[in-house]
Amino acid sequence: MEKTTKSKKKKSLKIVQNDPWLAPYEPTIEARLTYFKTLKKSIEQHYGSLAKFSLGHEQFGLNYDDNKQKWVYREWAPKAVALHLIGDFNNWNRESHALQLKEGGVWEIEISESITHKSTYKVMVSANNGQIDRIPAYANRVIQNEETKEFVAQVWNPGEEFDWSGDDFNVNSVKNPLIYECHVGMANEEPRLGTYREFADEILPRVHKNGYTAIQMMAVQEHPYYGSFGYHVSSFFAPSSRFGTPEDLKYLIKKAHGLGIAVILDIVHSHAVKNILEGLNFFDGTDYQYFHGGPKGDHPDWDSKIFNYGKWEVLQFLLSNLRYWLEEFHFDGFRFDGVSSMLYHHHGHTSFDNYGKYFDAGADIDALAYLQLANTVINQTKPNTISIAEDVSGYPGLCRSIKDGGLGFDFRLAMGLPDFWTKTLETTQDEDWNMGDLWGVLNNRRENEKTIAYAESHDQGLVGDKTIAFWLMDKEMYTGMMVKDHNLAVERGIALHKMIRLITIASGGEGYLNFMGNEFGHPEWIDFPREGNDWSHHYARRQWSLADNEELKYKFLHRFDIAMVSLIKEHKILEKGASELLNQDELNKIIIFKRGKLIFIFNFHPNKSITDYKFTMLSKGEYEVILNSDDAEFGGHGRIDSSVTYQTKKGKSLQMYLTNRTALVLKKK
Repeated sequence: MEKTTKSKKKKSLKIVQNDPWLAPYEPTIEARLTYFKTLKKSIEQHYGSLAKFSLGHEQFGLNYDDNKQKWVYREWAPKAVALHLIGDFNNWNRESHALQLKEGGVWEIEISESITHKSTYKVMVSANNGQIDRIPAYANRVIQNEETKEFVAQVWNPGEEFDWSGDDFNVNSVKNPLIYECHVGMANEEPRLGTYREFADEILPRVHKNGYTAIQMMAVQEHPYYGSFGYHVSSFFAPSSRFGTPEDLKYLIKKAHGLGIAVILDIVHSHAVKNILEGLNFFDGTDYQYFHGGPKGDHPDWDSKIFNYGKWEVLQFLLSNLRYWLEEFHFDGFRFDGVSSMLYHHHGHTSFDNYGKYFDAGADIDALAYLQLANTVINQTKPNTISIAEDVSGYPGLCRSIKDGGLGFDFRLAMGLPDFWTKTLETTQDEDWNMGDLWGVLNNRRENEKTIAYAESHDQGLVGDKTIAFWLMDKEMYTGMMVKDHNLAVERGIALHKMIRLITIASGGEGYLNFMGNEFGHPEWIDFPREGNDWSHHYARRQWSLADNEELKYKFLHRFDIAMVSLIKEHKILEKGASELLNQDELNKIIIFKRGKLIFIFNFHPNKSITDYKFTMLSKGEYEVILNSDDAEFGGHGRIDSSVTYQTKKGKSLQMYLTNRTALVLKKK
């Protein structure tokens, strides 16, 4: 009997199955996936595994070799002429400790002399740009001389390992994070630098009380200029010494874990500081060692250098950096800065008005492969980590698994939300707010890709911009925030501040983020000490006393934030999938939607309160109010009795008194 065979049609990648509009670009997605797989396989064949490849920090830099009982220092500098290790261990002798050139442009030296805890050192690199004393690339501790302002590497070998016993925190318990974005240096109220230990002892209890399940730490990687907000990194493996010692940072992380709080590091792998003395620029005398050469290596917006992700040595440096922070400091994940800039050679300078823009020659396939490798290493090193991408372009598959054709992130930041709120508050009168536009922006996210929603982050508070509280109340915050004051601008501001945050957290994504202090409407902006403000810390601090003062209205916003976060956690709203729109009323400025088992009602109208407002529910039953932004406890007018229950009428309709500028949350009894 003759056998017949049928040719099987190749099954599409899952991201294409879920989004048919990607079908024309599937060959490109497949090619990018193949590029990653080939690169990963080549690395594994050469190094034995990706895990071994990501141990560059144990190979390079200054490390103690237990077998040899010597210190060994290695540095990759292929175009350098000579390297000499200098430090207080050899009285900064510039000739005595010459490194030997090995294979692949790697220089090495074994040191018999006594190198002790807190010894300082540098490497003198002789190259075509002269002899320059440099901070070693893999240095894990860098300090600054207060008098000369010079940065120098420091040996950190206290003799005893940090006691991690009892740190059994499982990041898997934070599947839908409520993130408290923070900056240690500006976390204290006094006009000075804060420290890791102060943050651990004084601020973490606040975060825990407020109900947040994760902190996202900014400006941890060492950076020479404090005012860069930590985004001009010079020493990628060194926790900033301006806030304390490595043990102090570990103390902070262990304490957070003890409170059930995950710790996410704001990691900067999108660019590097261009400083020569402190950073990697021209390390071996060329501009193309770690970065792209020529103008391609200069970031057009950030006055910084752009990594060349096509070099294995750069990949090893960055992947090892991720593993180092996870293993040495027990971080629970990363928020990757500037992913849009990484993904494209044009750094996002285009309008992403059609899918073709994601898959044309503008994309940097080396950067794409790096991000896939990064998420692979993260998950291999510490399963169940949190990986967040800061991407404004909307790259398809960013938060899909690599095997499905994605880049492997867990979440993307909903960067369009704060932009929408800022633009709305700046340009549109309350009575002209468009409920359709608002609902569209809140729910405009890719299916099967999780999003971190936020109304504002640190970005919105930087000099030149305003926090939501300041957009709403401006100078009235200086004179109208006493509880006894009756100020219409402040009353409007407090009411809308609560509503904006609640509708954002309730419908904007599968996670939520808030920058420290904004939960109680921290006034003014963020401005770090610099020459232009006479090196003042006045705007680089958090005034916690405002929230704690019973005579000030900040307490109302703070109380509401605690109640809001508690409600979202208790009812697991962020896990419940997309919201279901029940009612959208442009005339009365009302939005009503269901998420999970809760009903969220918003009346944004500036002055119209409606008696017996009627709308249709999805199911019959009796409903009770479990959160009311107009409660006196939250600085409202107390116009709605939250003890009243509401029974659906014929046709599943419900009738309620909806007061203006009020948000209500209902639960079926």
